[in-house]
Amino acid sequence: MADKLESYRGKRDPSRTPEPVPDQPPEPRGDDTFVIQEHHARSLHWDLRLERDGVLASWAIPKGLPEDPAINHLAVHTEDHPMEYATFEGEIPRGEYGGGAMTIWDRGTYETEKWSDREVKVVLHGERAQGRFVLFQTRGKNWMIHRMDPRLRDPLPELAPMTPVTRTRLPKNADGYSFEFAWGGRRTLVPIEGGRTTLPLLRPLAERFGSRTAVLDGEIVTMAGAEIFIAYDLLYDEGRSLVAEPYLRRRAALEALEIAGPRWQTAPAWRGQPQPVRQAARDQGLPGVVGKLIDSPYEEGESRSWVFVPSS
Repeated sequence: MADKLESYRGKRDPSRTPEPVPDQPPEPRGDDTFVIQEHHARSLHWDLRLERDGVLASWAIPKGLPEDPAINHLAVHTEDHPMEYATFEGEIPRGEYGGGAMTIWDRGTYETEKWSDREVKVVLHGERAQGRFVLFQTRGKNWMIHRMDPRLRDPLPELAPMTPVTRTRLPKNADGYSFEFAWGGRRTLVPIEGGRTTLPLLRPLAERFGSRTAVLDGEIVTMAGAEIFIAYDLLYDEGRSLVAEPYLRRRAALEALEIAGPRWQTAPAWRGQPQPVRQAARDQGLPGVVGKLIDSPYEEGESRSWVFVPSS
C-alpha cells in the first residue's frame, strides 16, 4: 500500500522544523476532522485540511473561505499532511518549506457529501467555518472553492467620508462630544479583507488582520518625513456594518483592534475636554480640533454631528 505521507516527508527535515514528521505510514480513522490554519508564509494564506483515509487532505487558500456564493476562491491542492498536523501551531523556520508562523484559525468536524479525484463536497461544523462548500479541480493542482449556502453578513459599505461643519467656537455641551485633533492629512477609507488592502502603506497591517474584514476611516499624515495612517473610525468589522452604530460604540470597536505600529496609529480622543485639546493642537501646529457627537451614526458627506474648530 502506497505511503500517502511520502511527499510530505520529502519536503521536511524533522531536525529543522517543529512540524510533526511521523515515521510510520498513516492508519485510517474516522474521516470527520477538519482544521483551517492561518499561515503567514511568504504570502498570507489559509490551509484547509480534511481528514481522509488517515491523513489530512490539504488545500492552500490565498483568500480564505469565500463568504459570498457568487465569488469562488482559488484553492491550491498540496501534499497530504499527517493527522498530528490538526493540532499544530508554531513557527516554521525561514528557509524551510512553508517557513513562517502558523496558527489554528478554526477546527471541528465535517460531513462528506461527495469525494472524488476532481470534486469534494463537504459540510463544515466549526466555530468560525460553517456551511456547505465544494472544492473542484480546474487545472492540475489548481482547484476552486465555492460556498454552496449563503452566509448572513452585511455588504461592505461604499460611501463618501463623513466630514465636519466648521465653527469658530467650541460646542457648549462639551460632555456630549469626543474631541480629536484635526490632522490636516489625506482622508481615506481603507477596506481590509482576506489579509489584503489596496493601500500599500497598510499592507503589513492588513496581513496582521488575518481573515478579519474591516473598513477603517482615517487620514494619511506626514510625520518626521514619513507617512503614517491615523485611524479614527471603524465602519465595518467581521461581517457587520457599524455605520448605524453611535460613535462611542464604533470608537470602542476601533480601540479593540489595537492599531499601533511604526506606520499606523489610532487617533487619541478625549471626551468633554475641548479646551486642552485645542491648546495642544495649537502647540503642535495642527489645524484644529474635531468634536464628534458621541451618539451620532456615521453619515456621508458634511454632517453637523461633527464640528471642526480651528486651533486659532
